Amino acid sequence: MPLWLWLVDSLAIIVVLGLLFLGGLVARRRWIARKGVTFELSVNRGAEHTASGWVLGVAVYRDDAIDWYRTFSFSARPRHRFVRGGVLIEGRRQPEGAEAYALHDGHIVVRTENAEGIEQFALSPNSLTGLLSWLESSPPGHGVNNVL
Repeated sequence: MPLWLWLVDSLAIIVVLGLLFLGGLVARRRWIARKGVTFELSVNRGAEHTASGWVLGVAVYRDDAIDWYRTFSFSARPRHRFVRGGVLIEGRRQPEGAEAYALHDGHIVVRTENAEGIEQFALSPNSLTGLLSWLESSPPGHGVNNVL
């Protein structure tokens, strides 16, 4: 078999694997979206105002928690779970410098305290309003103190 046929076959295999990868990511995202109300939420374990550390993801509202899934993963399990009543939101700011390129366009950054050790969330202003409403509407006895 000539060398150019090996190259064509290799290229075809790479293209098919790439399409399967993309199809798997799309199917997973649709499966997650069927679980409930979803919104884009990026997380960062560090408190610095840099592009490093940000991980893109999607969050799903549950009755008593928010499940967070990485965007570029095939895992069916949430990576983080933020329990209502255990999340504190403090302040908001615009992404700074290279940080703006690491996040979705139009997202704002808020500082947070929670049991998962995540220091910052990045989400759209509308999603922030929904998140704050969800946190404040916790059942009686689950005191939530969100400061903005």
